[in-house]
Amino acid sequence: SRKKKRLFHSLLGHYLQYRVSPYENELFTWLKGAAAHVNGEKIYFKDILPWCQKRSDLDGRRILVKETSSLCKFLKPFALSFWEVFLAILSEEFGYETYSAYCEDKKQIDYQDYVRKLLKLLDQTEEMYLSAMETWVQESLGQPLFELNRFDAIYLLGLGELDRFFPEEIPLVDHLDFFSNWGIGVKKLSGLHLDIEYSSQKSSQAMSFALRIPQNIHLVMNPQGGWVDLETLFHEMGHALSHTFTSRELSPYEKDFFTSNALSETYAFLLQNITLSPPFLERQLQLSPREIDAITSYKTLKDLSVFRRYAGKFLAEYQMFAENDLANGEPYATLLKKHTGFSYLPETQLFDLAPEFYALDYLISWMGEATIEKNLRKTLGPEWMFQAEAGAILKEWWLTGNRYELDEFFQINGLGTIDSTDILNRWLEKIPTEGNFLS
Repeated sequence: SRKKKRLFHSLLGHYLQYRVSPYENELFTWLKGAAAHVNGEKIYFKDILPWCQKRSDLDGRRILVKETSSLCKFLKPFALSFWEVFLAILSEEFGYETYSAYCEDKKQIDYQDYVRKLLKLLDQTEEMYLSAMETWVQESLGQPLFELNRFDAIYLLGLGELDRFFPEEIPLVDHLDFFSNWGIGVKKLSGLHLDIEYSSQKSSQAMSFALRIPQNIHLVMNPQGGWVDLETLFHEMGHALSHTFTSRELSPYEKDFFTSNALSETYAFLLQNITLSPPFLERQLQLSPREIDAITSYKTLKDLSVFRRYAGKFLAEYQMFAENDLANGEPYATLLKKHTGFSYLPETQLFDLAPEFYALDYLISWMGEATIEKNLRKTLGPEWMFQAEAGAILKEWWLTGNRYELDEFFQINGLGTIDSTDILNRWLEKIPTEGNFLS
């Protein structure tokens, strides 16, 4: 039964974490002190993302590639040890012959089917993506795409060049007043704790975590300035609000013992994508039509690039575990280069690896978000996010917590099936096929 399956995998997850914690702690100890040296600046692993987004230049990012290559080669044995022990426990103690078999049993996902679907979608969008991305990088960096690396991608996709349009005079926390349109006073919402002030001691990795659903939910982020902060805040609010509005009457296995985070990620993408939508930019942030057009074009191309990165990551990770060759990062570097256009180093693979094929969870959730957004727009109009009814619909959905898996949630709420149709139409509609973005 679902109840037994969820309970088993929740307990198994805790057991696995306990068994591998010595290896994980050793790796994290080394990672905590690992730092790249770029032009006299010491950049710790936890700070690479904001450094690339806000403080880097082309030459500095070239140096960072060399520095991280050396660091990852040194740290790789520690990462391999962790995974070797983890996989041995799954096989010897629980009978899972492969890692994908374990993940399929836990999440009830046909991974091979998604391999086929994603390859088709990547092929459908390849020409459009590479052409538009070539235009963007030439305009922004003055370099051809084939000469750029993953750190250049982080800089570009941080949308820092558009921060001149961002209303910095508005404190980040005040953007949460938007949710009053849905009858939600976020700043005084019982059970929700916000830690969104900058601190040099924090990681740049934002997160929301539920100590107890729905009574004790925390959202933590370390703002760096600009559009990336607003997107990040609303993404994490999608997680946090869905937990905070979960019914207290649900049993633990309906709210706490979920095997996939795909439904919560769908809410997160839905709220994140509100922030750079034309109605929000015009009505909430008072931007001009020209500014809105520029932001929308870049935002959509950014999303396609990130989607293709996640797809490439999933394909590489699925192949890596299928071949049981975790030490070989060549497929990872090859597939990421092919599908994003940016170069990746083979030795960085294990440090770009999220457990349980989480990259695919993102992709499924993103496709689901596009369909939900289409349905809300069709029902409530293009400014649906400002309608009180939208909040009522979401709160009714959130009330059911994690009772349903994502596909079941779609079926019960009459949302159709989860596929790439709606997200593909979004890309086709909004990504320019010719000309400059900021003409």
